[in-house]
Amino acid sequence: MAIIKDKDFIRGKCPMTKEDIRVLTIAKMDIQEDSKIIDIGSGTGTITVQSAIEASKGMVYSIERDEDAYDTTIKNIDKFNCTNVEITKGEAIEVLDSYIEKGIKVDSIFIGGSGGSIEKIIDRCDALLKEDGALVMNFITLDNCYKAMEYVKRYSYLTNISLVNISNNREGTYMMISNNPIFIVKCSKGEV
Repeated sequence: MAIIKDKDFIRGKCPMTKEDIRVLTIAKMDIQEDSKIIDIGSGTGTITVQSAIEASKGMVYSIERDEDAYDTTIKNIDKFNCTNVEITKGEAIEVLDSYIEKGIKVDSIFIGGSGGSIEKIIDRCDALLKEDGALVMNFITLDNCYKAMEYVKRYSYLTNISLVNISNNREGTYMMISNNPIFIVKCSKGEV
């Protein structure tokens, strides 16, 4: 897997899944060359772009509701020439409902943002995932992680939770600066 460096992405005012977390997240998504993927809450588009590169013969469906984030995702899709991405601006639930109506089935789904609707989003993700699919979610707060994990219990998933604490040195020194800890949750469908 050739990981794109943070500095190579166009940045807006929106959140970005940073490189170290992105590497782990992408690895947990089990992406194959022909995978179909949904990225919910694309932010700057780092997961969308990295997924599109990994699934070069597949498809990435990217969803973002915020105007600045949507525009930044499009800029990064264009910068990295990702021709296998379909991006939609809108509320995740409405967009996911349209995918269900179209009969779309995907290999993996990443939830990077839920806008407070994690339960409804998980319901739709279950309908969209193939029987051996992977649902991967990143959370900054324990509260949101707990809510998602309690809700996902109603489905047949094998779950794995990682709490990842990354620190990087500050500009040529040995002083380590800590990033926010991130919960990375992988739910494997049909593997209970």
